[in-house]
Amino acid sequence: MFTRRTFLAAPAIVAGCTPLGALNAVVPEDGGARRVATSVAYGSLPRHGLDIYAPVSAGNAPVIVFFYGGSWSSGRKEDYSFAAAAFASAGFVCVLPDYRLYPAVRFPSFLEDCALATAWVEKNIARFGGDPSRIFLAGHSAGAYNAVMVGLDRRYLDGAGGSLAAIKGVAGLAGPYDFLPLDTRTTINVFGEAPRLEITQPVNVVRRGLPPFFLATGADDDLVFPRNTIALAKRLRGVSVPVTEKIYPGVSHSGILLALTVPLRSRAPVLADMLDFFRGANA
Repeated sequence: MFTRRTFLAAPAIVAGCTPLGALNAVVPEDGGARRVATSVAYGSLPRHGLDIYAPVSAGNAPVIVFFYGGSWSSGRKEDYSFAAAAFASAGFVCVLPDYRLYPAVRFPSFLEDCALATAWVEKNIARFGGDPSRIFLAGHSAGAYNAVMVGLDRRYLDGAGGSLAAIKGVAGLAGPYDFLPLDTRTTINVFGEAPRLEITQPVNVVRRGLPPFFLATGADDDLVFPRNTIALAKRLRGVSVPVTEKIYPGVSHSGILLALTVPLRSRAPVLADMLDFFRGANA
């Protein structure tokens, strides 16, 4: 049974004391959703695989490509079926890609993978009940960074053969968007070899003419501080990009992700707010 104690213990679960896969295995998933494809190759490398979830009666449905977090050094798509099922049960086709991780790669290789997966979705998702002209990018933590960067910097989708015009909105949960100077082992390892550190920061690649953004964080996030969300939202508004900004009281870094699960949705309306955003941008 999931209780408030479970929710408060979630940071340890997600951080690695207990694999997220174990949590995912016991969390009840939403009905009305089904996995329609498993480990479909979107590229030529071992980490270039994706799973697809769809509503039971999918037909030309809008699409969410969801990138998981894990400090760009851990994670696997199978552990996030609870998120995909939540979106699919609400009428969206949801795609969960794997992507290459540190230490095998550093910036920007994982962004190139995420863009390649998104380009594959644009070309192929119609076969799985999705509308290739209505794609949303979303993610949590490092995955939010990935989603936001692919949505901001057109070089990634252009390089992958995709089109930014197909992206109708971007949603980031607890993402790092403004983290210079590099002051943790993770960020130094992953980004330290970039020839121009400033272009690794989402706040520095904001431009006009972007799709709407949904940026959310927990007020109690002490891993990726809320100032990241606040700073990016301010930059986007400064160039007239529509932004929905949410800061959830009493919610931690992992708590904002776990609020997508069935037992913990009462803790914060993360799923409802994301769905409102997607539906509004899709109108």
